[in-house]
Amino acid sequence: MGKNQKNNIEQPRQEFIFQKKNYMFMFVGIAFIALGFILMSGGGSDDPNVFSEDIYNFQRIRLAPTLVLIGLGIEVYAILLNPHKKKK
Repeated sequence: MGKNQKNNIEQPRQEFIFQKKNYMFMFVGIAFIALGFILMSGGGSDDPNVFSEDIYNFQRIRLAPTLVLIGLGIEVYAILLNPHKKKK
């Protein structure tokens, strides 16, 4: 009798924590972070005795870190986003 009762009990349906909307925001955030790191790379000199001023341009000092921070903000939003929230 104990075995029959176990079989009759419905198993709770397992559901993912994140939905499609969360993953879309996560991929956008990863793209921003990757673009920021790509823009940050380079600018060095092949000869260690020669200093290159290219490392101080706007792209590497301002734009790239800003894109990385925006990407991290999007990632936090994607994690905290509740796709089950009802609209009023």
